[in-house]
Amino acid sequence: MTDNNIVEGRARVRNRLGLHARPAAEFVKLAARFESEVQLSKEGLAVNGKSIMGVLMLAAERGSELVIRGEGRDAAEAVEALRIFVEQGFKET
Repeated sequence: MTDNNIVEGRARVRNRLGLHARPAAEFVKLAARFESEVQLSKEGLAVNGKSIMGVLMLAAERGSELVIRGEGRDAAEAVEALRIFVEQGFKET
């Protein structure tokens, strides 16, 4: 793989309260574990997936579809880990 590896995945917000502060912080923390750039978007609005303010700006409520885009050496791993995290309802009960 090259440094220009670009991967995109989609996930639906499944938890009752949506992408509020706690899961947004956990999303950013998980994204920061990867070297690749991470972009998160909803309905055409794209933000830096490693920025808590950016992620919160999406105001993603339950049922929202998010597009996770990674660019870099470990983009595939980053997108898959983040996609699973969203699909699992941010591990909230």
